[in-house]
Amino acid sequence: MSTDYDTSDKLYFEPVTVEDVLQIYEAEKPMGVIVQFGGQTPLNIARGLQEAGCRILGTSVDSIDDAEDRDLFHSIMDRLGIPMPESMMASDIDGALKCVEKLGYPIIIRPSFVLGGRGMEVIYDESALREYVAKAVGVTPDRPLYLDRFLHHALECEADALSDGTDIFIPAIMQHVELAGIHSGDSACVLPPVSISEKNRATILDYTRRIATELKVVGLMNMQFAIEDDKVYVIEANPRASRTVPLVSKVGGVQMAGIATHLMLGDTVKSMGLDRKRTVPYFGVKEAVLPFDKFPEVDPVLGPEMRSTGEVLGLADNFGLAYFKSQEAAGAPLPTKPGRVLVSLTQKQADIEAAVKKLVDLGFTILATEGTAAWLRDLGIPAYAVAKIGEGRPDCLDVIKNREVSLVINTPSVKANSIEHLGRIRKACIKYKVPYLTTIAAAYAAAEGIAAAMSGQGEVKSLQSYHASIVVETP
Repeated sequence: MSTDYDTSDKLYFEPVTVEDVLQIYEAEKPMGVIVQFGGQTPLNIARGLQEAGCRILGTSVDSIDDAEDRDLFHSIMDRLGIPMPESMMASDIDGALKCVEKLGYPIIIRPSFVLGGRGMEVIYDESALREYVAKAVGVTPDRPLYLDRFLHHALECEADALSDGTDIFIPAIMQHVELAGIHSGDSACVLPPVSISEKNRATILDYTRRIATELKVVGLMNMQFAIEDDKVYVIEANPRASRTVPLVSKVGGVQMAGIATHLMLGDTVKSMGLDRKRTVPYFGVKEAVLPFDKFPEVDPVLGPEMRSTGEVLGLADNFGLAYFKSQEAAGAPLPTKPGRVLVSLTQKQADIEAAVKKLVDLGFTILATEGTAAWLRDLGIPAYAVAKIGEGRPDCLDVIKNREVSLVINTPSVKANSIEHLGRIRKACIKYKVPYLTTIAAAYAAAEGIAAAMSGQGEVKSLQSYHASIVVETP
């Protein structure tokens, strides 16, 4: 329950611990306790509540443990023939180095006992690995470090499922805008997906149904996937409501929390009319709200550790305009008329070509650091060179400070010696309120959004009119 006293019959402000919940349970004597709507914390105390006599509604405590225990979940996926990225555990540097011999660089490493991706990093070489393990506090054989093979250039996506234990209803697949390596809470996200093939969509739906059935889920489940080289991998299964539930509810026109509660109380997917195909003919884009303007010394770059403090939603009839609206709502509006764009890339990836060309076609002028400018010109994209920081005036910082650019595309580096230089560019963008993008995927989405906004597409529509356009298959 939220802190909305008009909605709940009674509201308790108490810590979510076994002792405090038991006191409320004794006072209220409810028919049961739902642990699926409070994130990770209620799942951690579910067994303690059950052993103290509480009736846990929905997915059983044993099934929750099956999903939460990584080794157990891996073995279940192996038995079902569902691929997961290779992963290993280590409790010291020697063990970590042996893991990397098998997994290869880069890897994603994190402590096993934290939430929200805290302490999670992408490691590219041995020196960074040694530094990470030396700093890791509280690591023991019982609380090891997890090491996963990093999926290269992988598209990340999610699926929320509602299950009665037998039948499964999957209202939406959500596609992350940023590629794998950015925490799901920080990544922009679009539904329905815009670039997942029908074959991979069918695989995602199949895996979600099989996993929900195997885990005997009753209520909600959130699945996270990554697609690398046209192959779908399972990242994890969360037997609970995820942060995506409000997004799916609002875009898909389904009351996920209400339906899940009915299923936990004994209703079925079929009895609630959820066994019919639904087609959403518009797009919703979720964007993370990031607090970097409050922390001027922090490099405002995204990674596997979650940093967002909220999220917003843009709805439109096409993906570009929905993305444009989401950026405006998040407080980083994209330009609506041609201007200058500063491009500074640490890796000259061909993927950026389409985004920059689109901006040029829209009338934007491209400024770039010398190496990037030469590379873009070789691709046939006109670009004007601007000095790197400290290598002449005006330099990159000057054009941002003087507000001579209306957008900055600046991809982060994995090399320590260039992080400070690039971090200064991003910090200047925050300080002088110039919209900036740190991933190639976001750059392309922004180009699509600017094109949609400049062409005058779209109109203000009520949520009800969007929902009325959803096509539900007749039984």
